[in-house]
Amino acid sequence: MIAVNTYYIVFAALLALTLATTGAAFVDLGARWNTIVGFTIAIVKALLVAVYFMHLRHSQRLTLLFAGAGVLWLALLMTFVFADYLTRGW
Repeated sequence: MIAVNTYYIVFAALLALTLATTGAAFVDLGARWNTIVGFTIAIVKALLVAVYFMHLRHSQRLTLLFAGAGVLWLALLMTFVFADYLTRGW
């Protein structure tokens, strides 16, 4: 069982990352770096939610397999979307 303090720490980290997302939106790093920073923060927040609030840290292997399959599917979709976007002749 996860201690209540862990939930508070994860909650504080999620709030800090939300503030970092808002702050990054107001800083002009260029289109490429703004996208990379935004995706990085979003991935870290999603991992925190999945690991602690969805209890993947202490779950069975089958649950981890299905969570990994979902992440793999998302990665495939994002790869094809970015490949399509980058190969267009704007």
